[in-house]
Amino acid sequence: MKKLISIVTPCYNEEANVERIYFKVKEVMKSIPKYNYEHIFIDNASPDHTVEILKKIAEKDKNVKIIVNTRNFGHQKSPYYAFLQAHGDAVIPIVADLQNPPELILKFIEKWEQGFKIVVGVKTRSEESQLMFLVRRAYYNFVNKLSEVKLIKNFMGFGLYDKKVVEILRKIDDPDPFFRGIISEIGFKVVKIPYLQKIRKKGKTKNNFYVLYDSAMLGIINHSKIPLRIMALIGFLSAIINLIIGLIYFIYKLVFWQSFELGMAPLIIGVFLFFSVNLFFLGILGEYIGAIYTQVLKRPLVIEKERVNFN
Repeated sequence: MKKLISIVTPCYNEEANVERIYFKVKEVMKSIPKYNYEHIFIDNASPDHTVEILKKIAEKDKNVKIIVNTRNFGHQKSPYYAFLQAHGDAVIPIVADLQNPPELILKFIEKWEQGFKIVVGVKTRSEESQLMFLVRRAYYNFVNKLSEVKLIKNFMGFGLYDKKVVEILRKIDDPDPFFRGIISEIGFKVVKIPYLQKIRKKGKTKNNFYVLYDSAMLGIINHSKIPLRIMALIGFLSAIINLIIGLIYFIYKLVFWQSFELGMAPLIIGVFLFFSVNLFFLGILGEYIGAIYTQVLKRPLVIEKERVNFN
């Protein structure tokens, strides 16, 4: 019996790319006929013609399956949900904009057949903005210094995951999952395949500042308690320093009562410094409280509007 490979592609306003990624994946899978495959597209309520194009494809090709969400549930939840709906012997997430080379699927499967449960693609080079590439590299270095579990550098989720890994993920009840961190925490040996990240040729990227910031904070908050401990440590040290400075000023004033004037400048500087540090720490604390709040609510990852070809 042929093994089933599940390809998962998240979409949001990708009308210019879904046909291209469909044909690219189909071409790759035709070159390895000993496998069956399914290509699952999950659409995050795109206002453009993405769903219409996908439905036309699905009418002709029953290997193509579609999940349409009732609304945009975000760039983390929707792909993760689709990943859990796949029932192949191996699951391969790949983005619609062709920045991940579909040809790498062959190398992933080759390593998987050698017995590896997780095979991932890592970006060693990129045609995108070099500034963004360096920022991402710096981010991974920063998170790895904070986190108890080391994240895979330059890894965006593109890779192959054995069905045993998928079964483990199904048991993790996380309403706001950080996929890259969870994969690192599972503990299976990871095989890394380097690749050149292509530049997006059609459509606009959805990775605005908020999306990138959200991913960055999710990675830090979900995988490290060090920021909370740094807050406590700096607060403690700050209290000691302020106490020492206060005693010095007090003694200096007693000794030079007539000539020493404190003035307003040190007070104003101290007050603004205190409030700025306090607000910064409140922001970090708020991120942790927000993460707890999300966990407590236990809302579903996504709510489906419709499915196509899943029967």
